[in-house]
Amino acid sequence: MNLVLTLRILGALLLYLGGTLLVPIPFSLFYRDGAWLPFLYSALTCFSVGGVLFYGCQSSKELSVREGFAVVTFGWAFFALFGALPYIFSGAIPAPVDAIFETMSGFTTTGSTILTEIESLPKSLLFWRSLTHWLGGMGIIVLSLAILPMLGVGGMQLFKAEVPGPTADRLRPRIQDTATLLWGVYLLLTVAETLLLMLGDMSFFDAICHSFATLATGGFSTRNASVAAYDSSYIDGVITLFMILAGVNFTLHFHLLRGKLRDFHSNEELRFYFGIIVTATAIIIGFNWYHGTYLQLGENFRYSIFQVASIITTTGFGTADYETWPILTQYILVLLMFIGGCAGSTGGGIKVVRILLLFKHAQVQVFRLIHPRAIRLVKLGNRPVDREVLQSILGFFALFIGSFVFASLLLAACGMDLVSGGAAVIACLSNIGPGLGSVGPVDNFAHVPVFGKSVLIICMLMGRLELFTVLVLFFPSFWRK
Repeated sequence: MNLVLTLRILGALLLYLGGTLLVPIPFSLFYRDGAWLPFLYSALTCFSVGGVLFYGCQSSKELSVREGFAVVTFGWAFFALFGALPYIFSGAIPAPVDAIFETMSGFTTTGSTILTEIESLPKSLLFWRSLTHWLGGMGIIVLSLAILPMLGVGGMQLFKAEVPGPTADRLRPRIQDTATLLWGVYLLLTVAETLLLMLGDMSFFDAICHSFATLATGGFSTRNASVAAYDSSYIDGVITLFMILAGVNFTLHFHLLRGKLRDFHSNEELRFYFGIIVTATAIIIGFNWYHGTYLQLGENFRYSIFQVASIITTTGFGTADYETWPILTQYILVLLMFIGGCAGSTGGGIKVVRILLLFKHAQVQVFRLIHPRAIRLVKLGNRPVDREVLQSILGFFALFIGSFVFASLLLAACGMDLVSGGAAVIACLSNIGPGLGSVGPVDNFAHVPVFGKSVLIICMLMGRLELFTVLVLFFPSFWRK
């Protein structure tokens, strides 16, 4: 692996991070929260380290697949490490592990938090907290490729390593054009949601912070009680709509904006995604009504679909304590935690297309037991799925479950109970945010031991980069020439 080239690109990413750390300063000055100096010190630190790496490491070689995986993984790690500096310098989160946990949770759009009094934080720190979501939502690497052509290296390796899902859908011949188009759609949806939330009497600051968190499927709120603090059916409805849209493949949004309704409607993964949402919502509404949780249909629908959308898109916003709901509804929400959003969306989890193809593959295997000589292929959208893609999905599923079990055992070793430990792992591995037990929708991760938080930080990174990108670095053959 070309270490010099890797360090040079990481230096460029730190220079970019230094620039973004300056963005919250106007908010600090406007609200007079006194936090502008920590942001300035953090930016200067990024500029110093990034400048040394970028200008001190010169390489004329082209980026290979190995360097692509290394840059993506270490790039996210660097962003979490240096992005935590404002919390540490300001004293808002003095413990380094806690600060890194909060920042990694932001950049990976997980939404798990160690904060107990969110509203007491300076406004600029709350803005930075939400901004980490927005930057991480579509992908730091894709963003940097769109606005930092100075890297001067091939970008498809980075795009393949970062984009969520089994394959990376290329909209334009050049990766920079693809990244620009995706971010254009992302920005358009963010502006639209911000304006709609402001129409619901939400302040501009709260509206933009919640829009950042919604479109990134992150879940950081500016309120202790999350979205429930507003107690508004209109705000719930707007956020529900945009959470569902954020869980859709962004290339489909691009095609929809170009008037290609057929591509949007004919997508099999999208139909399956909406089918899951409708089915899960209907079942939860039925059981909530039967057990007397909500007696009014409108109220029942409002809270049920919000939580279904929040969990399956891995956003993690909350308007209700679903741990008080019937047990079956909690099981359904846990299943949705594993599924996640569509491939190519900002959501986490296993991804809807992988679940769909796993079902199709199982169906074919059962069919072959009955008809051993018959030839039947796994198809998606009337097109046969390549065998290598199926093998990759099966491998991903095995690694996902294995990682979940192993990390759960590590948290159990920290003294966490079965429900809380397992829920914390799936909440971080699927980049959801809240879980069950002591890390439920009205709780936080402050009580998790330092070792447990370190495990969950790794889970967040692995989940956001879809396991393979991180795990490949642990193979000795990766580092050999």
